[in-house]
Amino acid sequence: MIDPVALTSRLIACPSVTPADAGALDVIAEVLEQIGFTIHSFWAGGPPDGPVRNLFAVRGDGGPHFAFAGHSDVVPAGEGWASDPFLPVVRGDLLHGRGAVDMKGAVAAFIAAAARVPDHRGTLSLIITGDEEGPASHGTLALMDWMAERGIRPDLCLVGEPTSSARLGDTIKIGRRGSVNMWIDVPGTQGHVAYPHLADNPITHLVRILDEVSGWTLDTGNRWFQPSNLEITDISVGNPATNIIPATARARLNIRFNDEQTGAELVERVRAVVAAHAPRGTLTAKISGEAFLTEPGQLSTLVGDAIRRATGLEAELSTSGGTSDARFLSKLCPVVEFGLCNATMHKLDEAVAIPDLHTLTDIYADIITHALA
Repeated sequence: MIDPVALTSRLIACPSVTPADAGALDVIAEVLEQIGFTIHSFWAGGPPDGPVRNLFAVRGDGGPHFAFAGHSDVVPAGEGWASDPFLPVVRGDLLHGRGAVDMKGAVAAFIAAAARVPDHRGTLSLIITGDEEGPASHGTLALMDWMAERGIRPDLCLVGEPTSSARLGDTIKIGRRGSVNMWIDVPGTQGHVAYPHLADNPITHLVRILDEVSGWTLDTGNRWFQPSNLEITDISVGNPATNIIPATARARLNIRFNDEQTGAELVERVRAVVAAHAPRGTLTAKISGEAFLTEPGQLSTLVGDAIRRATGLEAELSTSGGTSDARFLSKLCPVVEFGLCNATMHKLDEAVAIPDLHTLTDIYADIITHALA
């Protein structure tokens, strides 16, 4: 048997701020080898976003193949913690430390659950990256490439993100909105404010662009997704003088979009507005991920039934929140997300309720048992 609290504590003690590994995957590999998993670990990428260490662990063979996906990296701790964020400490029934809920606790709970179910048919695997909290350039995508080269493809996948809201087990994520960032650069002609006819004010053009796109209603949402929304996240001119019309003006925006839209279509729609108001303007975009939806069915029922048996709760099926690596894994097989309560993730004094770690282990063990029965 593996104690999920003790294992979570060991992982917290590894300061694995993206892209640093800091020994976290060594801890995971060591414990998984003890319970019969074969470990494959490799580094991917290089500066500035890497190198990133990734791990694929597998036990058994043949079908069905059930996979758990997660990450060992964490966001920076920040200042103001009540104790060292990388020194796990128990206060009351809470285990404090960076990554306790996002998501070292879930990784530990799944490993502990796998130890409880040593005999199963088919294949059980863990897909663990060190690059979920960062650019995600060399993590799960690199693991998927590695798997594809070897013909490895799960039938079902559970991502251990902290999806629970008020109580452990109240929410399963069956999809996520997509995300695209865009940078608008509008050149002008610098000049004296008293002689505007000799200049071309780029701010005027940029304001017209932003006014038009900020007034869009992209859609009204649908059965599973809230409406897509566009937010202006930065405007910069960098003009220290009061009597100069500046030479350039820039803005950045983000669109979180549902499955009514695609990232590429949204980029071209904004690009057309830029061209209309500022013919010399340019737009650069990065699509972080497309929206995805795993329709309610076998996988959500499997997870929901396990939650009900352990907690008595009927989990809500949701697509709310930000992006996760499920956006990549959804291209392989049906994928849902379920994990700990998310109230303290990315916050100071991040903490997981110790009883929740044990209950989550129970739920994960039940899922493994029924997925590979």
